[in-house]
Amino acid sequence: MLRVSLSTPRVAFRSLAFRLALMSLMLLTIPGCNYFLLLGYLIGGPPQEQPMFEKETKQSMTDKDVRVAVVCYASDDLKYKFDNIDHIIANRVTNQMAGKKIEMVPYDDIRNWLAENPDWDTAVDVGAEFDVTYVVYIDISDFSLYERDSNSLFRGRCDAIVSVYEMETDGEGKRIFSQEINSVFPTEVPRSAADVSYEMFRMEYIWKLSDDIGRLFYPWYIGDQMTNTA
Repeated sequence: MLRVSLSTPRVAFRSLAFRLALMSLMLLTIPGCNYFLLLGYLIGGPPQEQPMFEKETKQSMTDKDVRVAVVCYASDDLKYKFDNIDHIIANRVTNQMAGKKIEMVPYDDIRNWLAENPDWDTAVDVGAEFDVTYVVYIDISDFSLYERDSNSLFRGRCDAIVSVYEMETDGEGKRIFSQEINSVFPTEVPRSAADVSYEMFRMEYIWKLSDDIGRLFYPWYIGDQMTNTA
């Protein structure tokens, strides 16, 4: 018993010394305000940002018995330039949110219903059909993958309005949240088409855009924002 009581403080001391040494080394190599991110990480883990939807509505999509559908609208002109862009984005956002423990209606079910009901009018129609708590409605006004006035440089851009409709038990619904999205990626310098294929960049940007939209509804790590300039 005496051996345990003597060795335990030694282990704790060594662990503390190791952390302090690691922090000292990293502080020497990490610039500027990242000191504070590092300190917070070592003390309490990575800091999280509360999603804007929760801040504004005081409601959460991760609550028990909440079910969410995603639907996206793009003009015929945009769909002519980017085939199925509305379905691609809606499907990716659905999967992104499902991965954050939000109960989602599978987008294949929604897509099939939209195809069978081409005269659908509003997001509320979708919500009533699938008996959900919320409908996330993405209205895309502009989407592009090339840098302006260039066909050899990639830079993804998307302008959209993301709204949330809260459904009632009688099938009616009302808009309770709206946020404008002005997405640009990469933010620093465009990507050369000689370095990445069109399909690879398109996929990378749609994942980035979907995460931008998803962060409106689930917590995210502040440090992740640093990757958005790549």
